[in-house]
Amino acid sequence: MIDVSGLSKCFGGNRVLDDVTMSVAPGEIYGIVGHSGAGKSTLLRCLNGLETYRKGSVRINGAEVRDLSPSGLIELRRTMGMIFQTFNLMSRKNVYRNVSFPLEIRKTPKAGIERRVMELLDMVGLADRRDERVRNLSGGQKQRVGIARALALRPDILLCDEATSALDPKTTGSILDLLEDINKRLNLTIVIVTHQMEVVKRLCHRMLLLDGGVAQAEGATEDLFLSLPANLRGFIDEEYTLVPGGINIRLMFPRDISRDAVVTAMARELDIDFSIVGGKLERYLDDVFGVLIINVRPEHLDMAVEYMRKKRLYWQMLDADGENVHDRDASADRILNRTRR
Repeated sequence: MIDVSGLSKCFGGNRVLDDVTMSVAPGEIYGIVGHSGAGKSTLLRCLNGLETYRKGSVRINGAEVRDLSPSGLIELRRTMGMIFQTFNLMSRKNVYRNVSFPLEIRKTPKAGIERRVMELLDMVGLADRRDERVRNLSGGQKQRVGIARALALRPDILLCDEATSALDPKTTGSILDLLEDINKRLNLTIVIVTHQMEVVKRLCHRMLLLDGGVAQAEGATEDLFLSLPANLRGFIDEEYTLVPGGINIRLMFPRDISRDAVVTAMARELDIDFSIVGGKLERYLDDVFGVLIINVRPEHLDMAVEYMRKKRLYWQMLDADGENVHDRDASADRILNRTRR
């Protein structure tokens, strides 16, 4: 549905996108992730033709965006709804008029507008607020109005530009639940630009990590968080205070074993003791994903490494600063030599 190949974009002498390649399948929720200034929003605006490009290709449903006529661009944007961080609503209008606006522009018959607007307001949980002015709504309610408006023309693709960045965590969760429901109910393709890793973990099937306009990693979200490429590790804040001495190990459990008592079983089978530094279960789409930090004694490392390999665990050795030392393919001798330096 969306195919981007070798895309580069410059503003003056500043290259903001550099040879970016990505693809999004129909019905997929895809995340574009990076810090501020990474080029995320520019990439999103290239998808709907709001930004031009000279090098590379952006194809939506087989059509090259750069080659579209003005009328072709209008039709493309009709098939791509968009929601924003700042909502971009008409504050003096009521909820109904904000959602009906795209339909009015398309000269939809009045009965059709009424039917479609109420269908959408019911979907986003605001049917009882149709006559409320949007300036009186909470941030979460405003974003629900924005989602309803973006869906008014029955788009194939929904583009979300930092759609939850201005919301508190609880409201963010409710908006993510709504987007997930819309994706499943309508089989709607959703592309989300965000710097919030919880959004990616919670919602996105696949993701692209951008840094300085360059694609650093791309693939299935769970696979990337299990393998944690170097650039993705640098993007995630370390959440644990590591124990000095011994060997700190970050364990990451795939969803098929995240509920098993892996650590308890390892301690019993190997008859060793270790400290648990921290851990948590995180939601990934409709399942859970486990992360645990343990500290083992150097003399127990060989046994622990062999056990983790046998059980298909993803693991990384961490130094005292939380930096990766070696991953699951490293030998115990190499790890010990590195940590003793």
